[in-house]
Amino acid sequence: MAMNASSHPHRRTLADSDPALFELVQREESRQEDNLELIASENIASLAVRQAMETVFTDKYAEGYPGKRYYGGCEVVDEVEKLAIERLCQLYGCEAANVQPHSGASANMAVYFTFLEPGDTLMAMNLAHGGHLTHGSPVNFSGKLYKIAAYGVDPETELIDYDEMHRIAVESKPKIIVSGATAYSREFDFKRIKEIADEVGALHMCDMSHYSGLIAAGEYPDPVPHCQVVTSTTHKSIRGPRGGMILGTAEAIKQINKTVFPGLQGGPLCHVIAAKAVAFGEALRPEFKTYAQQIKKNAAALAAALTQEGFRIVSGGTDSHMMLVDLRPFGVTGKLAQEVLEHANITTNKNAIPNDPESPFVTSGVRLGTPAVTTRGMVEADMAFIARAIATVLRNHSDEGTLNKVKAEVTELCRRYPIHKF
Repeated sequence: MAMNASSHPHRRTLADSDPALFELVQREESRQEDNLELIASENIASLAVRQAMETVFTDKYAEGYPGKRYYGGCEVVDEVEKLAIERLCQLYGCEAANVQPHSGASANMAVYFTFLEPGDTLMAMNLAHGGHLTHGSPVNFSGKLYKIAAYGVDPETELIDYDEMHRIAVESKPKIIVSGATAYSREFDFKRIKEIADEVGALHMCDMSHYSGLIAAGEYPDPVPHCQVVTSTTHKSIRGPRGGMILGTAEAIKQINKTVFPGLQGGPLCHVIAAKAVAFGEALRPEFKTYAQQIKKNAAALAAALTQEGFRIVSGGTDSHMMLVDLRPFGVTGKLAQEVLEHANITTNKNAIPNDPESPFVTSGVRLGTPAVTTRGMVEADMAFIARAIATVLRNHSDEGTLNKVKAEVTELCRRYPIHKF
């Protein structure tokens, strides 16, 4: 006898099918609700983005590209991928794009594999000054496969030293110069970097992962006119699902497409591409520009309030969504700060500052960002409270009573700006 719909094991809800995992989902939801998320690379995707990832597109294999698939039944996912590409090109004014990379790291890998051979020279920002793992870390494929020529910041101003970048480029003759960073709060001079790249015959690639939402809204310098290729994650300030994307000239993307598939990946994640399409559509709306403007206002307000509390902001401030905070005036390390702030429901990540005397596992700083708290609806006055809370915790990091008091105040603030519990 056939089972009815309610008794079919395939129709069970997560709560019924896997109570253990369902309980973990509920715990994470509660953690997000009651914690201030200040990790600069995290954000809160919209309900629509999350719903797109729940769709039946998760069941579909679609190796290849729209109109050129290796499996049948791809007529609908072809339209989804084309929609994502069209919106992405409209958003950034680029000629072409690839929305299949599973992450920002795989997007960067695709560009390197397309335009470099093992042993070629790759020039990117010094990791100790704010560069990313895929910009030449010796433990990463980028550092293992390529010679790395690193540029960095001036030790006095803590701003990128473009004259020194020029000198290093002339000396090392890289095939690719990467702009963009994971912990640099100021603006990049993309035009100047393109001029340096042209002079030495290098391709200029921007990894805009951190700044992509601000760039889409016109609130940060636009790298697209000054690069052959631009890569990004889709889950930071652009506020989409976890994944990657590559923009560029039509010729560059034509070459990169072959590297992404079949060179690096098999079937694309169709449900995630659907969610990317939703996020790009959201970023095209006028309210996204207002959101990006508030991110910057909140970052400036948080940096100013932290300075008043006695912290030192690396480079003296921020032009973006994030800042590096030097904790040495408080006599604590980044590792300790991250741990004790988490006890007070403030989530951060330890981060090296330029010329950091501590190891990368300890650090002298923390990196803070405002995309997630801005998504919740918080404004400048809330940033002043957050700065006071951080200072109070770090001044009294051994006082359990103080930590509990701040935790209660932080929880109260978070509940005024709910995420999932509308």
